[in-house]
Amino acid sequence: MTDQRELAAALREAVRGEVDLGVTARALTTMDASNYRRIPLGVVAPRDADDVAAALSVCREHGVPVVPRGGGTSIAGQATGTGIVLDFTRHMNRLLSLDPEAGTAVVQPGLVLDRLQEAAAPHGLRFGPDPSTHSRCTLGGMIGNNSCGSHSVAWGTTADNVRTLSVLTARGERLRPGPGRAGAPAGLRELVEGELARLRTGFPDLPRRISGYAVDALLPENRADVARSLCGSEGTLAVLTEAELTLVRAPRARALAVLAYADESAAAQAAAGLLPYRPLTVEGMAADLVPSAADLPRGGAWLFVEAGGDTEAEARAAAEAIVRAADVVDALVVTDPARQRALWRIREDASGTATRMPDGSEAWPGWEDCAVPPARLGDYLRDFRALLAGHGLRGTPYGHFGDGCIHVRIDFDLLTEPGVARFRRFSEELADLVVAHGGSLSGEHGDGQARAELLPRMYGAETVALFERVKGVWDPDGLLNPGVLVRPAPLDTGLRFSPLPRGPVDVAFGYPADAGDFSAAVRRCVGVAKCRTTSVPGSAVMCPSFRATGEEEHSTRGRARLLHEMLAGEVVTGGWRSTEVRDALDLCLSCKGCRSDCPVGVDMATYKAEFLHHHYAGRIRPAAHYAMGWLPVWLSWAARTRTAGAANALASVRPLARLAKRLGGIAGEREIPRLAGEPFSRWWRRRRTPAAGEGPLVVLWPDTFTEHLSPSVGRAAVRVLEAAGLRVALPPTLRPRSGGRVGDARSRSALPLLTARRGRVCCGLTYISTGQLDRARAVLRRTLDLLEPVLATDAPLVVLEPSCAAALRTDAPELLHDDPRAARLASRVLTFAEALERHAPGWTPPAVNRPVTGQTHCHQHAVLGDGPDRRLREAAGLTGELAGGCCGLAGNFGFEEGHDEVSRACAEEQLLPSVREAPEDAVVQADGFSCRTQLGQLGGVRGRHLAEILAQALDEET
Repeated sequence: MTDQRELAAALREAVRGEVDLGVTARALTTMDASNYRRIPLGVVAPRDADDVAAALSVCREHGVPVVPRGGGTSIAGQATGTGIVLDFTRHMNRLLSLDPEAGTAVVQPGLVLDRLQEAAAPHGLRFGPDPSTHSRCTLGGMIGNNSCGSHSVAWGTTADNVRTLSVLTARGERLRPGPGRAGAPAGLRELVEGELARLRTGFPDLPRRISGYAVDALLPENRADVARSLCGSEGTLAVLTEAELTLVRAPRARALAVLAYADESAAAQAAAGLLPYRPLTVEGMAADLVPSAADLPRGGAWLFVEAGGDTEAEARAAAEAIVRAADVVDALVVTDPARQRALWRIREDASGTATRMPDGSEAWPGWEDCAVPPARLGDYLRDFRALLAGHGLRGTPYGHFGDGCIHVRIDFDLLTEPGVARFRRFSEELADLVVAHGGSLSGEHGDGQARAELLPRMYGAETVALFERVKGVWDPDGLLNPGVLVRPAPLDTGLRFSPLPRGPVDVAFGYPADAGDFSAAVRRCVGVAKCRTTSVPGSAVMCPSFRATGEEEHSTRGRARLLHEMLAGEVVTGGWRSTEVRDALDLCLSCKGCRSDCPVGVDMATYKAEFLHHHYAGRIRPAAHYAMGWLPVWLSWAARTRTAGAANALASVRPLARLAKRLGGIAGEREIPRLAGEPFSRWWRRRRTPAAGEGPLVVLWPDTFTEHLSPSVGRAAVRVLEAAGLRVALPPTLRPRSGGRVGDARSRSALPLLTARRGRVCCGLTYISTGQLDRARAVLRRTLDLLEPVLATDAPLVVLEPSCAAALRTDAPELLHDDPRAARLASRVLTFAEALERHAPGWTPPAVNRPVTGQTHCHQHAVLGDGPDRRLREAAGLTGELAGGCCGLAGNFGFEEGHDEVSRACAEEQLLPSVREAPEDAVVQADGFSCRTQLGQLGGVRGRHLAEILAQALDEET
């Protein structure tokens, strides 16, 4: 058995990069995006090739396996291992050179594909292969798996675009593989020359043959290309340290033809017939994977066929020629780049979307990417469907129809012994079916553990024995990624689900999308790693803390991995008391971006609240949980005692402010926000009598922030809502024991005062975000008691603070899943813009006619949607788009001690640059109190709620 302390000491002495054999590092790398799980000894992040050589030397001396790892998005289990994981994403992630004239680039293995594409684009170049994980997969991983992507019908696989490689063998030999047997280890030439007949006849001629070793690339007629033969070897033969790649000329313009068919078999049958038109893509997907609101032509399945040209007109003409040649139900041609990106995102998210069946049940990879000759794809799909039905399984095929490559997630039961046995039987029968159609078990993602055991069915025992001999030439000690591709572990062992608890886990939230099962909620993360993108597309949010730190443990996937291992109890052994999980969740901003941006809907904000609830049960909490978690109590107390002025005065005295922040766990860099001299509800009682008028009644929610910190937002909302003809009331503050009617925060009758219970409505947000769920439940039940008269009507609740609206719409019914009133309340919650659109549809807002800048609130993006807000801004003449991302303050997050650096980094990602770059006359919109505070404290800019912007315009009109 390996002595971990001795191994760690030897690695730290030899390697200049980071060496981590701790619990967190091991837990983060137990899985990739496959069904498999292997527990490593630790992780090394080498700084250069010398570090790789040093790590290999130490591991060889200690007999410890080595697994190279890039983005960890492999789907067959090849990015997991029991020894040392080499993480190339931290340091060896650079573009070393780019030669536009030669059309080549030299990269390190940890470089993310999109970074290469961004560097090549100004020269009109690109790397041809582009998997759907292009925003986070690495070039080293693509070479290891021989990745392809949607444009392979035009530009081939990764192997087709590799010139030379720089590698290290397990024994430390530095080689530079390329054509003409360059960089071949001793013995490889002799092995090839002794097997020429087998190499010429034993390998199917397919555009997507990824299975096994590409030993036929070593034939003389194939240029004896050693680099090409290494592509797809899954880190089992050598460790890549550098690669010279070929770039292709990108078309100046593109048009996307979306062709609709009755079903995926019809689409598959048609795909091969489109290849003579030389399309850039021929991608297929069925209706089961498409959101209901997707803007696609009518049909049951679609081909995404991209055409290129020197001009938009030329590209459109090529796409329209394809439409005319296709026998379709309906079709659409799109040339607008933004709309094309939106359509492509539907296809790219399928690898995550497909992990849930239409009824919400789970589906898994395992037979993710078989490939057959394109002309046989339709027949294969029909047989595949019949095989699924014969085993009582379901799956929705999609993928690279033009190359005959099908992706599918299947609803295997991988939690029980009978289910796993059926998984094995199906796998064996499907392997035979693929071979019967002349196909390859893997058409893109490699064999790994998922398919390697079945390679004899495709190649025969003698060719598989040849693969083992190739492995022996390159890696005679079996040090590199053992158990993968050759001499593989059985496909039904080491499943990631086996160590998870079989019984229900006692939790506070209801997890309705996962049938109340917290383990199922955690299983949602399948590792596609969209949360690891380093740039945010459009209005997306996920995952701001990862982009700020670059650390896996601060990604949504990383946190989900730690929760998985917490439930498994083998690596993370502290259960709910785990400090490793606590520390990883500490930098989660609870922005809820993952709830909408993650293809499988992981909701880390809820998981964090759940964890904190259990972690601190019966224990003293951090000071910030009391200072900011109980903020509604402290602010209400200041309002009742009318001490807001005194509190502001004391906070302006620096020594006192420092002391208060230290005691409250508040970051010393932060200013304490000023309390309003007059709370919103006091202004409401002072200004007028109860609601009257003929318009629809709306109940305006006096959230804690509007009530005590930004009452100007509430006053502006009343001004606009009433101008739109709506009757405005506030929620009751008394609950009569015998029932009552909708109140307006000013019950004056003696009888109610004698027979009622007093209180104020609250969404419980601050308690939820700090994991004080028992308190949150009590607050929400009190709120529901107060709102019974409102819920007895059809009046909507207009919530001005997006985070409070999101809490009421999602957190409340999930936390009070046993109280039907919570769901009724959630259904009544409207944002400011939604209220105007639904209840004052004929109202025309005042003309602001100015550009707008700022940021869409992260909870608005993730939970509420911003369509009505966009339309309201457009109607008011507010031009421009708001930025995505997260402001970084995120309620209590940015105020907590130790979070300031990350909070500022998040603000600098999109929010602050968008404001700095805006026109001088731009209006700065920020609907959330946190966003406005961040703008004020870090940018010196006053952000305003949309209600304030419109109220000012109304006043200027009169």
